[in-house]
Amino acid sequence: MLDWVIDIFRAAISTGRDVLPILAILLGFQFLIIRKRVPNFKKILIGFVYVLLGLTLFLVGLEQALFPLGETMATQLSDPKFLSGGEEGVILEWHDYYWVYLFAAAIGFSTTVAEPSLIAVALKAEEISSGKISARGLRAAVALGVAIGVALGAFRIVTGTSLPVYIMVGYVIVIIQTFFAAKTIIPLAYDSGGVTTSTVTVPVVAALGLGLASTVPGRSPLLDGFGLIAFASVFPIMSVLAYALLAEWMAKRAKAKTELSSSRRKS
Repeated sequence: MLDWVIDIFRAAISTGRDVLPILAILLGFQFLIIRKRVPNFKKILIGFVYVLLGLTLFLVGLEQALFPLGETMATQLSDPKFLSGGEEGVILEWHDYYWVYLFAAAIGFSTTVAEPSLIAVALKAEEISSGKISARGLRAAVALGVAIGVALGAFRIVTGTSLPVYIMVGYVIVIIQTFFAAKTIIPLAYDSGGVTTSTVTVPVVAALGLGLASTVPGRSPLLDGFGLIAFASVFPIMSVLAYALLAEWMAKRAKAKTELSSSRRKS
């Protein structure tokens, strides 16, 4: 119990030290540049305390729950004894790690759906577009992209293939998609790749990569364990652009069918 209290206290000090410069910049510009009183200053201070408390508990939760759980799951799923059904001395191939790929896709999808920053962006996009962009559809598209990206990243760790090749090919695909996508969706798609690398997704995905690289024979946690976050950033852009292109194509097809049926009625 005492260790738990000490961990929270240390996390609170560290969080306060990290957040304090942000508060100093905001208040400095408010009082020195704008030179106006802050409206509802008491309410803002209370909110700032809530932010510190929330971040502190979240960081402690990461260290005590999400990081160990993600790493333990990756280690157990990639254990040669588990994958070989208990047989000794079996040489595993990349396709024997299918449970790892499935877990990587599932954890990537679920953490992205629960990502607070993605929820905020999706709701704002739906509000500003007057419902033309569905918040639920956007979140599903981003989560699907992260799921595919993290699963492919797990495959890269298992096979030991080059990370830059995957990322460069991914961005080439994004550039090609950008030429065909509507201008209104491109900025949102690019932002979608950024909001996925936030508070919930990053610690779990990072723990997955480190746990997997620590268990797969011949892999280095330092060289191979990192890089999954890059996959979680690129593939959501691809999935949102693909979702927009598919929605646009379906809308054009529905419009063409409507026009064809109306012309047949007239004739």
